[in-house]
Amino acid sequence: MVADRLTQIRRYLYLNGMTGVHELAEKIDASLATVRRDLQRLEDEGIIVRTHGGAAIAESKDREIAFETREKLNIENKRAIAQAAFPHLKKGSAVFFDSGTSVLQFARLLRLDPMPLKVFYNNILIAETLSGVSGIDMTLLGGKVRHTQRSIVGWLAEQVIGGLWFDQAYLGAHAVQSDDSIATPDGEEASLNAAIMRRTDECHLLADHTKFDRHSTYRVGGLNQLSHIFTDTKLDPARLRALRERGHKIIVA
Repeated sequence: MVADRLTQIRRYLYLNGMTGVHELAEKIDASLATVRRDLQRLEDEGIIVRTHGGAAIAESKDREIAFETREKLNIENKRAIAQAAFPHLKKGSAVFFDSGTSVLQFARLLRLDPMPLKVFYNNILIAETLSGVSGIDMTLLGGKVRHTQRSIVGWLAEQVIGGLWFDQAYLGAHAVQSDDSIATPDGEEASLNAAIMRRTDECHLLADHTKFDRHSTYRVGGLNQLSHIFTDTKLDPARLRALRERGHKIIVA
């Protein structure tokens, strides 16, 4: 089906960067003519950019990939990151989980190994994951639903955040920029996460290696606001060393 091929192409380009048409055709088991038509469609939608003989995700257009696609990308790395972060979760604390895909893996670990917590969150899938788990007092923020990202954002959610204080917050990232800031393509999500970072004693970032040295439109906050950064072993060693030299506490899964 066309939709399945388009999803396969998006996923492959997201994971591998600039890719030739012949390689794409081989990976998705389609003819060159079919792949070229699919690439034209994705380019028309602003999702990719085409070059002579190849294509790449259109980072400059700041397009987000739907949650279901992002959730499956680098899944083993995200699970490893969640495992590394999990021992830092404090029993009996008030915790915020944002809508990141690595944070969802973190919540799935909590379902397997529950502890008494007050959990606040703005991700609909986390609601499904933790529903009915003994000892967890759950609060879903109210506000505007971003359907493709399964998240809650907007002024109403921010008003709720303004009346709360968290012991810990666990956030994902669309981009960890070269200036040591976190950024996202959505202004409302950026504003909400920035508010969370101001309303917590400890803020932890869960970000796999693909998020580093990307760029996005709306700034969330600086890495200097974080207690820890959890990432995976594929992060460039020079980048890791530079981050540590600037005083950032990084745990590699």
